[in-house]
Formats: sequence, structure tokens, C-alpha cells
Amino acid sequence: MLTVIFVMLSEVLIFVPSIANFRNNWLSDKLRTAGVAAAVLAESDVISPALQTRLLQATGSDAIALNDGPTRRLIAMDTMPPMVDEVVDMSRMNASASIVQAFDTLMNGAGRTLRIIGKAEMGMSGTIEIVMPETPLRKAMLGFAVRILGLSLVISIITASLVYISLRWLFVRPLQRLSANMARFGEAPEDASRVIVPSGRADEIGEAEERLSTMQKTLGQTLHQQRRLADLGLAVSKINHDLRNLLASAQLFLERLETSSDPLAARLAPKIVSTLDRAVGYTRAVLAYGRAQEAPPARRIVRLARIVDDVGQVQGLVEHEAIAWENRVAENMEIDADPEQIFRVLMNICRNAVQALQGEGDPAVVKRLSVAAERTGTVVTIRIADTGPGVPAAARANLFRAFQASARPGGTGLGLAIASELVRAHGGEIALEEHGPGAVFRITLPDRPLDFTRARAVQDGTRRLERDFGNAPDERAGDPGNG
Repeated sequence: MLTVIFVMLSEVLIFVPSIANFRNNWLSDKLRTAGVAAAVLAESDVISPALQTRLLQATGSDAIALNDGPTRRLIAMDTMPPMVDEVVDMSRMNASASIVQAFDTLMNGAGRTLRIIGKAEMGMSGTIEIVMPETPLRKAMLGFAVRILGLSLVISIITASLVYISLRWLFVRPLQRLSANMARFGEAPEDASRVIVPSGRADEIGEAEERLSTMQKTLGQTLHQQRRLADLGLAVSKINHDLRNLLASAQLFLERLETSSDPLAARLAPKIVSTLDRAVGYTRAVLAYGRAQEAPPARRIVRLARIVDDVGQVQGLVEHEAIAWENRVAENMEIDADPEQIFRVLMNICRNAVQALQGEGDPAVVKRLSVAAERTGTVVTIRIADTGPGVPAAARANLFRAFQASARPGGTGLGLAIASELVRAHGGEIALEEHGPGAVFRITLPDRPLDFTRARAVQDGTRRLERDFGNAPDERAGDPGNG
């Protein structure tokens, strides 16, 4: 329908000059016929009435005259011609005048009489004039308009049909294929056989097919992974429930060991109880990673060396027979952090390092794990370095993403993901440094930002106290100047 309308609008633009040109040609033909007859009969002194009648019928006019400068000769005339309503001088006709007069004929030409003036034919000088009714001209123009309208409709319908077929073949059918594939894929997104196969087109439709195919593959993999994670979360919740009960029982047994007279039991029991307390705390938050964010860090000023010592003891590195454990953190190094969360961060990274070092079977290989730290202004940088095989290049792209970064068979990759989340909660960063014989992890922890508004209020309050009490008279000394 739009194509038909557009073609008809184009035909209107064509029709305007066409109808004007048709009117000019029709009038010129009448003048040419009358001019030839006038040139032939001009030499005759007398023209018979029968010949005049045939000449008038041939031109469709009421009178024909030849105007040759000073003389004007009537070639043929019916009885008394009617009064002339409009004069048309073909020698002065231009495009705009032709269009205006053509539409004037179509609107008002019925019943009017025209006087038409044109150049004489066959080498004769002067002009030829005819007087004729305008009604035949109007009928001829209406017939031409109807033919133009019919031809325009035929052209527009043919054009519209071709455009419709082309659009349907080029765009509508591919879009229907896209929408049908979307609906079919939505029924079973995890079914790889329902992913659209791009047709290889080089236009926008082909690009849309490529993008849809990529999106469907990614979505299918994501849904498959989410389903596995949901199953894993259900399994972990069941294991977590039973594990908490077992740990609670172990705590009860260890509390009895604390009262034992054995010095070794008395020395080890508090550490084991502390470790079990941490384990119970982890079981309470074991599902927090998948369900929500970790709890906000409860930051304190803590000694980092003590936390590193705890990590070494829990990992059994202090007296390890194969791995050399080095705590290079200064005893006076203090950090502003949550001690339990920092313990978890160091624990996860060190556990990965221990597992990597234990995988080395050659006794000649140096196995060393060290933790060092330095402070620069309000930022503490912790480095955990080992002499293991390092992190494979394939695992570095998703190093801190859960279930995607494990370089060890059977690993989940959760340790580094949890460590990264806890470090970010402190406003810090964790990264793998490229240098080093093994893996070197750098943790950057900034101190808490100073609340200037609160600090200023405290400072102002201190100054007021100093002003009020510092200048108060000392009643005991009797000296008004002592504060």
C-alpha cells in the first residue's frame, strides 16, 4: 500500500506537466491543420461553402482567419461564431502559463469559446487564428487524465508487488526465521541444537544472526553453569549442616582436654579450639558467597605478624619437613583490617601454594613459602611468594572468578575468588605479579579513610575544653592565672 501511494504521488508530479503538454499539443495540432488549409486556400478568391464546412469540421472550429500584417482574411466560418471567452496565444506560451491554463480548462472549460493564435504554416508570414469551443479540448484532456490514472495504477501495483516480494524474500522471511528460532530456543535454552546457525549473509540480517548465535551459546553455557551451581549449593548446604554438628561435638571433646594435666594437651588444646571456632564460623557463612555478599569487615588495628603465624600453624608449616616457611613480616607491622577476614585471605592463598609445592616430587627442588609486608604511608602491601611451578597462563584470565580459575584437577577456584572479594571489601586490591620463580600474589590494603568532619568536631571540642578549663582560676592555689 505504501508503494502504491508513493508511486501515485510520483505520478501526480508527472501528471501536472503532462496534462499541460497534452493541451499545448492538442491546440498546436488544430492550428497546424488550420494553417495548412489556410495556406492552400489563401490564393483562392472564393471558397465554396461546402469546402468551408469540411475545413471547419476537420479542425473542430467555428471560424478560421489568416492575419498577414495589415490584412486579415477570413478563410472559413460557420454562421455567426459565439463570443470569445478566452484568448490563447501559442507564441507566448511558457511552462507556468501552460500548467495554469490546463487546470483552468479542466475546471472551467465546459461551454466556453477559445480564440487560438499561432504562427502560419508552409512559409507564410503572419498568424493563423481559429475560434473553437473549449468543450472538446476539455473532454480530450479528461480522457488523457483517465488513461494516465489507469496506467499509474497498473505501474504502482506491479511495482508494489515486486517490492513486496523482494522485501519478503530479503527481510521478512529472515526476520521470521530469527523470531521463530528465539521462540524455539526459549523453550530449552540449554539445548545446543536449538542455537541458530548463521546463514552467512554479509548484511545487517547476517550480523544479527551472528550476534544472536553468540548470545544463545553464551546464555546456554551460563544457564548450564548456574544449574550446576544451584545443585552444588544444595549439596553444600546439606554437607554444611552435618559438618556443623560434627564440629560442635569436636568442640565439646576439646573442652575436656583443656582441663587435662598433660602439658602437651594443655598447650595444643587452645589452638585446636581456636581453629575449630574458625571452622564453625566458616560453616555459618559458607553459603554467603552464593547467596549474598560477605559481611562488612569489622576493622581493627592488628599485628599482621601474629595473623601470619596463625596461618603457618594451621597449615602445619612451622615444622613442615619439606616446605620452608618464612614469616618476614616485622613484629611491629600494624594493619587496619578485619583479623578474621585477613586470616581467610592469607589462608586461601597459602593453601594453594602448599598444594602446588607438595605436587613437586623431586627432592632437589626448593620448596619455600614466604610472607612479607611493607607500609607506604597509609597503604600496606603484602606479598605471598612461593617457589612452585607458578600459575598457568590459561588460568590467569579468570584467576579470581569462582569455579573458573582452578589450575589443580578437582579444584573449584573458590579460594582466590573469596580472597579477592574480602580484599575488595577492605578497599584494597589483589593481583598476581609477573616476576618471581613461582607465584607471587600482591595484596594492597589501605587504612580506613579519616572522617574529617568527625575529626574536626573532636578537635574543636578539645580546643574549647582547653580554652574553658585552661584559663579557669585555680581555687586551691588562690591564683587566678593558674589553670
